[in-house]
Amino acid sequence: METQNNGKTALITGAASGIGRELTRLFAKDGYNLVLVDINQEGIEQLASNFYNQYGTQTTLITKDLASPTAPDEIYAETKDKGFTIDVLVNDAGFGEYGMFATETDLQKELSIVQVNAVALMHLTKLYVKDMVSRNEGKILMLGSEVSVAPNPLMAVYGATKAFIKSFSEAIRDELKDTNITVTVLMPGATNTNFFKVAGATEAKGADPNKTADPAAVAKEGYEALMSGKDHVVAGWMNKARVAMSHILPDPLVAASVRSDMTPKEQAEQEQKKTVLALAVGAVVVGAIWFLARNNSSVVPLSSYDKVKYRYKARKAEHKAKNALASVSDSIKGAYHNAKTAVEEVVA
Repeated sequence: METQNNGKTALITGAASGIGRELTRLFAKDGYNLVLVDINQEGIEQLASNFYNQYGTQTTLITKDLASPTAPDEIYAETKDKGFTIDVLVNDAGFGEYGMFATETDLQKELSIVQVNAVALMHLTKLYVKDMVSRNEGKILMLGSEVSVAPNPLMAVYGATKAFIKSFSEAIRDELKDTNITVTVLMPGATNTNFFKVAGATEAKGADPNKTADPAAVAKEGYEALMSGKDHVVAGWMNKARVAMSHILPDPLVAASVRSDMTPKEQAEQEQKKTVLALAVGAVVVGAIWFLARNNSSVVPLSSYDKVKYRYKARKAEHKAKNALASVSDSIKGAYHNAKTAVEEVVA
């Protein structure tokens, strides 16, 4: 089935797989000429063949590693030499590295992450947006993330690059507000792509394929937001809720929540059990305090001194219960000891 060509051209980085691949499909279906950029030559060649057979799409392939500082200039030079006008720039390419920044991750890989996710994205945008301004027309789609607005423990450098993308995009969107150029940030959560494998994070709880988003659905939300000129879109209703909460909750709490998703499955399950048990301990403590105080006050009238004493002990016990909840990484034996001590103090 051949699609009518609309005469416009979209350049897409990271086009060979994941969300990038699904975005190329949407552009091809709508009649765009494509410039596909990826380090995986075989992957983009297969896409070009498929799109030509399905839609009659004219596709130009550029095999580049965006970790190379010269790649953006080389890509721009090639498109200029061929006389292409890039109507839509899609900065999709990116990857991550899993582990503790201080002791586990590889510095050279992290430097490449910054180069690909942030520097190359900024560089390509600088080159192509100038041409868009001269024509007073164009669209730019940036691949951000829900961690664009949240700390990302165990993927600290990746998360920082996504925060850069969000801030950078919002800033230049404001600078371009008097033009016909739009900048849109697509902010998905965990998506069922090759991302976690490349990052070495396949064992993380958040990488569970049964709980990750469909890349085609994510791409569709991003594509529709781009075409309607929105400033950003958070893909998936659950991710929308998480992003909204990240604007309300303190950063340490948000970081702890994100880290829970990045923790290996077995460890995350153990921590969850400890949390549930610690909550139960806290409930027992509070219940015991209330019952004993009520029981004592109903049998023997309390003097003013006794009332003050019980209030003090109740607050002290409550404080210990909160400590038990905050220390979920400690053993349940320790949490139980805190609760037992608190109850003993009340009846003493």
